[in-house]
Amino acid sequence: MPKLKPKLKAGSRPPWVGLAAAIWVEISGGNAYNFPLYSSALKSVLGFSQQQITLLGVANDVGESFGLLPGIACNNFPPWLVLLVGVFACFLGYGVIWLVLTQTIHALPYWLLWIALVVASNSNAWFGTAVLVTNMRNFPLSRGTVSGILKGYVGISAAVYTVLYSSLLEKSASKLLLFLTLGIPVVCLALMYFIRTCAPSGEDSSVHGHFLFTQAASVLLAIYLLVLTVLYDTVALSDAVSYVLLAIVLIFLLSPLGIPVKMTLFRANSATLTPLAGSTEHLATEEGDSTQADPLLSPSSSASNLGSFFESEYASDVETLLALGEGAVRKKRRPRRGEDFSFREAFVKADFWLLWVVYFLGVGSGVTVLNNLAQIGVAFGVDDTTILLSLFGFCNFVGRLGSGALSEHFVRTRTIPRTLWMTCSLIFMVLGFVLSALALSGTLYVSTALIGVCYGFLYSLMVPTASELFGLKHFGIIYNFILMGNPVGALLFSGLLAGYVYDVEAAKQGSSTCLGPECFRLTFLVLAGICSLGTILSIFLTIRIRPVYQMLYSSGSFRLPQPSDR
Repeated sequence: MPKLKPKLKAGSRPPWVGLAAAIWVEISGGNAYNFPLYSSALKSVLGFSQQQITLLGVANDVGESFGLLPGIACNNFPPWLVLLVGVFACFLGYGVIWLVLTQTIHALPYWLLWIALVVASNSNAWFGTAVLVTNMRNFPLSRGTVSGILKGYVGISAAVYTVLYSSLLEKSASKLLLFLTLGIPVVCLALMYFIRTCAPSGEDSSVHGHFLFTQAASVLLAIYLLVLTVLYDTVALSDAVSYVLLAIVLIFLLSPLGIPVKMTLFRANSATLTPLAGSTEHLATEEGDSTQADPLLSPSSSASNLGSFFESEYASDVETLLALGEGAVRKKRRPRRGEDFSFREAFVKADFWLLWVVYFLGVGSGVTVLNNLAQIGVAFGVDDTTILLSLFGFCNFVGRLGSGALSEHFVRTRTIPRTLWMTCSLIFMVLGFVLSALALSGTLYVSTALIGVCYGFLYSLMVPTASELFGLKHFGIIYNFILMGNPVGALLFSGLLAGYVYDVEAAKQGSSTCLGPECFRLTFLVLAGICSLGTILSIFLTIRIRPVYQMLYSSGSFRLPQPSDR
């Protein structure tokens, strides 16, 4: 077979246009973080107990994290169709909740409202899976960075919605739900065309700078949103000033588009583009193209890199024919860690379940705080819980973005597994929960910030870790199955533990609203113990997978296993 070189157009823009569009979709996909903004309104209008509200929070988490169907769909349908399902789920689910809150619909059964919230928040799974899988494949050499950026914007979405809620929506829960019903579907419909699989981006001198620009823009946006939230809470602003401040938010959100614009105006030198040798065998096919793309590796290079992100039937046939020509047919062996696993193959691996349990214990504890943040604030005497929510959202963003950059640096320079940072996060979460249980003066904001950062770290680190251990071919379903640790944790720790303890303490006070640190003290102590267990398991996981990272990153950049590695 003649040697075929990849034809990457100088200044190729599609992956960066798709990343910029994905940021907006991820902001839209963070709509589940709005639950604390309208949960109090649901409780008062419908007369729910705290445990009923907490179980609605569990529905919120179940829908957000149930991504098995989107994971399967991403391997069989184009991204725009996956996004379209999310659009319908968002419109239908939030539409029903809006009708209930405005009492347009009366006497809706509780279980039906629960299902409506599952459907509404499940739109996030379709949005997030479509853009994450697509961009991880478009940037296969920068998985941690891309994951950190995209998941970071999901984290910062809470602050975006809080600012909109405090200004444009006039702190009206009904207006917020109407915006979620109509506004988010319109945004995602407008961006569908740009979320597509394209030729994977190689490494050149400008890629690192482009990622730094995107990260810097997101950090500035997060700081600006935090300041804006405090400003709206402390100062009465005119409508004109509010609109100007919101326009600046819009400019920050549009800033990632500056990268493809710059690439259009200033074409890169094709000589500086580095092919993806050692990272993938062929280009991802364009949407709707049924023909196989040209191989990225020459035959000599392919001989030393047998794995692939998108393993093709054609490659398997060629390998079989070569074996027949040599007088022997090689039996297909099971993949090793670092190669492409099917979901069934990954499901029976100990590392898969260790990663799942560590994620479940850490993120399940963090989401318990998020779901009960409004009630925690009231119990601790905080007048306006929107500041607490904005603080958690900002720190969640810092954790998600920082985990990507930090883990990417150390995995390339020291081959340190990303799970080591999960261990550190769990240790600091233990500290945060102990501080919350002690209820010392002024520690609520400190513990909320600490738990928010660690929650973001755990959420974001799981994504590239799963792809590195089990490959990108079936990444969508593997990632979404691990993600289900979120709702399971929410059900056990938030619904059954936190909600029950709160209602018991409220009953002792003779009210439906509990006041004082004892409302959540037992919950915080139990969560501290749970995170301690997670710390031990994450240390064990890190020791087990250290050889995998030494194999994948020994050259200072991601590479697939070679025959000698097998």
